[in-house]
Amino acid sequence: MKKQDIKGLTLEEIQQKVAEERERLLKLKFANAVSPIENPLRIRASRRQVARLLTEANSKKNAVKA
Repeated sequence: MKKQDIKGLTLEEIQQKVAEERERLLKLKFANAVSPIENPLRIRASRRQVARLLTEANSKKNAVKA
């Protein structure tokens, strides 16, 4: 997802996406622990996606408070 796509989501949708992405990250880590996955950079990309989503969620929360 691009930054503009994330900005268009509501807070609840962002939280849902975070949960999905964390689940995907967990599965990737387990798969890599059992046997090396084909593209280990997917773990990094997934971790960064979680960070992007959490950053946008925090900015939306702060905007509501202000």
